[in-house]
Amino acid sequence: MKAQLYDSKGEKKSEVALPGLFDTKPREDITSKAFQSFKFMLMQPYSHDPRAGRKHVASGRISHRRHEWGGHYGKGISRIPRKLMYRRGTQFYWVGAEVTSARGGRRVHGPKLIKAPKKINKQEFVLALHSALASTFDSSFVSKRYSSLSSPIKSIVIESKLDNMKSKELLNLIKKIFPNISIILQKKVVRAGKGKLRGRKYKSISGLLLVKGKDENIKTPGIDIVSASELSLMDLYPLGRLAIYTEKAIKELESRGNKKWY
Repeated sequence: MKAQLYDSKGEKKSEVALPGLFDTKPREDITSKAFQSFKFMLMQPYSHDPRAGRKHVASGRISHRRHEWGGHYGKGISRIPRKLMYRRGTQFYWVGAEVTSARGGRRVHGPKLIKAPKKINKQEFVLALHSALASTFDSSFVSKRYSSLSSPIKSIVIESKLDNMKSKELLNLIKKIFPNISIILQKKVVRAGKGKLRGRKYKSISGLLLVKGKDENIKTPGIDIVSASELSLMDLYPLGRLAIYTEKAIKELESRGNKKWY
């Protein structure tokens, strides 16, 4: 596979041959499986206290027999476990406890701390990463991910001459390469509707991905910048992310091979 090479001024220079891993046929099924496994490994375990809602003195063994002191018989109340609040002679005042329907009771089917891991073979994981990389140069996958684009587009390669370039110059260079595209820069807006009250206040756009070499010094706000040695599936999923690779990044990706992704 070949990709368009741009110079540091945003002009088309020539075509460059990509490493063999970019010739991989994108597999959405394997990539989705690897993403779920990777997401599971990064997840913070959480659950409720195993004894939560069970710290009451409420055995549920209150007698229901006739003429039994301190019993339920004739009270007209349900037989759920209860704890004693106070009594006046032979009259007792109970409140429900322990059961899920009672105030302060145990939780129903809460999250469990230990879950079965979502495993994936190493070969499948490598295939998923190669598929994600190959999809960045596949215009059909890029158009599928960015459905708002009017014309097909795909990732490009740029000369490794971006070191210490000012943010404004770099952004102008990117806008010159991809004119009239609103998905280049990251955006974060407040969601409309009740989602603001339900833990999803903001909607965000990931923006463009710039993959640089290990020794390249490129910093600018508004776009994701990742070193080729630290590139992961989380940066590329879903398939078809628009990206810019530097020449050094392409060489480093080729040198990583099949055994340095995990």
